[in-house]
Amino acid sequence: MQQLLLPLLLVLVLAVPLVMSTRKQKKQQAAQQELMNSLAPGDRVMTTSGLYGTVADASGDTTIDIEIAPGVVTTWLRLAIREKVEPVVETEEDSADDVETPAEEPVVETATAVKDDEPQTTAQVAPPLEHGKK
Repeated sequence: MQQLLLPLLLVLVLAVPLVMSTRKQKKQQAAQQELMNSLAPGDRVMTTSGLYGTVADASGDTTIDIEIAPGVVTTWLRLAIREKVEPVVETEEDSADDVETPAEEPVVETATAVKDDEPQTTAQVAPPLEHGKK
């Protein structure tokens, strides 16, 4: 009996974590499959590369069309969808902050002069999208 105890303990130490990890993996696969089957047009999604968009067409078996900007629709593999995200809902506090006008910054002249033949841009930096909101 004493001789069987050590091999039995070794088998238990190796087998239990293996069984537990396969159960966890099966649960994750089932959740991913449920997400793929539940995608419908109008759902907000995030891809594995971090791109946010709205599902435009989910009729393909392996592909899905995502609208990433108004009028810009791209085709992705269904497996590239990481998760559904909640649409951004603007509250009264948020809209009140948007109404305020920012103070004008004084114009500072620099040592380097801007050439008149170069086009002036009005590019603005956009705030990050929904990153970290769950």
